[in-house]
Amino acid sequence: MKVSDIVSYLETSFPLTLQESYDNSGLLCGRMDQEVTAALLCLDSIEETVDEAIAKKCELIIAHHPIVFKGLKKITGTSYVERVIEKCIQHRISLYAIHTNLDNHIDGVNAEIAKRIGLTNRRILRPMHQQLYKLVVFVPQDALSALDHALFEQGVGTIGNYSECHFRTEGIGTFTPNERANPTIGTSHFREEVKEFRVEYLVPKSIIGKALSAMNDAHPYEEVAHEIYPIDNVNPNLGAGMLGELNEAMETTEFLLKLKISFHCQVIRHTNICKKHIKTVAICGGSGSFLLADAIKSKADIFITGDFKYHEFFDAENHLIIADIGHFESEQFTPQLLAEKLKEKFTKFAIHLTGLNTNPINYL
Repeated sequence: MKVSDIVSYLETSFPLTLQESYDNSGLLCGRMDQEVTAALLCLDSIEETVDEAIAKKCELIIAHHPIVFKGLKKITGTSYVERVIEKCIQHRISLYAIHTNLDNHIDGVNAEIAKRIGLTNRRILRPMHQQLYKLVVFVPQDALSALDHALFEQGVGTIGNYSECHFRTEGIGTFTPNERANPTIGTSHFREEVKEFRVEYLVPKSIIGKALSAMNDAHPYEEVAHEIYPIDNVNPNLGAGMLGELNEAMETTEFLLKLKISFHCQVIRHTNICKKHIKTVAICGGSGSFLLADAIKSKADIFITGDFKYHEFFDAENHLIIADIGHFESEQFTPQLLAEKLKEKFTKFAIHLTGLNTNPINYL
């Protein structure tokens, strides 16, 4: 197996187009054609993580947090970032990061948190805009089935929990082939009329290239009449944070104590207990203070995340409870999530979960 096999699967499941503009997900070090037999999954790729990969004979490290956020002008070993990259190169270990593209997916980081809390009816807290295109294709009526099949196989035509969706209208297409044309229907220099469908599909931004390739392969015409429109509709399966409900409301202190145990928190920083019971829960792995307004708007009873600053706690204004469980604590189960995803695809590939606690924050 090669690094490219792993990367292709991860980026098909969690496309890099989903990452935030500041992020640096993807292959940070190594070569796509490198052969690998084992991977180490972790939250942070620090020096001790590389040592662990060496000891476990892993040629690939898959981390949630990218160790390289800014451009490196030199690699001299003067910082832990440089030393990690240097050691990976020396030991031919590829380093891959899957960060906000995993955060911004309905089956990503927040889904793992929601599962461990026991939330049902899960949905994205702040859905993403401008992640969809509308593909309009004009096709002879007898070729519609083949076109549908080819596009649906690529994931085209999915709207929320519904798949294989399109809208079509009947019409007449006209054209006159010239002497260089090789028409499927018609003769050069004679104007032709054909009964056609105008078919409209929703296409995720991440697969527009594959969709166009499948369309051209399946369409019978030499020149495929089609149109592509970017649309501003939200994609309900993509975006930041997550909202869900408990099966039964819990007394607030009881819920917080259970949360502390489940996520191995030494402390939970929280606002006033302004809700007697917890039923609707908003969550965001990592640093989620930017979603506070969305959590309040959603009528959540509590917002669970990390990295809240002192003055940001005031912004809750007793609309809900902020529960800051810590950045590391909220994302610590991400390697398990990735392991489950990889095991679904690669049954004969060794997957190791890190045994290191890379949380840089300590409590006395």
